[in-house]
Amino acid sequence: MPHHPGTAAPARAALLVTAVLTADALLHLYWTTGATWPAADGSSLSEAVLGTDVPFTPPILLPLVAVLLTGAACVFAHSLRPRHPVLRLATLAVTAGLSLRALAGIYWLFAKDTGTAFYWLNLALYTPLCAVLAVAALRVARWKDEVRAR
Repeated sequence: MPHHPGTAAPARAALLVTAVLTADALLHLYWTTGATWPAADGSSLSEAVLGTDVPFTPPILLPLVAVLLTGAACVFAHSLRPRHPVLRLATLAVTAGLSLRALAGIYWLFAKDTGTAFYWLNLALYTPLCAVLAVAALRVARWKDEVRAR
């Protein structure tokens, strides 16, 4: 099959964003069952993930699962139809959401107690991952070449 210049990097970026958002959604869906892995209990899970005590219950988690899966689907769909204006806007919305989370994470590095699990998870995982995903989603949103069947 012929190689089409300019399609590989945005396709990989779309796959990265789609995979991570889907995995995050599945993890949050898992927590709707009452499971608290990798934490010992719901309170410590909430503190590690959010930096505060919020109940990890279906009414709180299911809307987040829906948002994550919708975002993943929009980015993936845009990678298949990069000239579709609604999918492009949706991918830009995902980019904005990830950018806001990355910026909030930077703020929390100055506002949260350095002795907490959340602080270190935010520093090492959450904020860098959101920043990388925001750049990847922007790459997908800016992609205008048609994806050809391989």
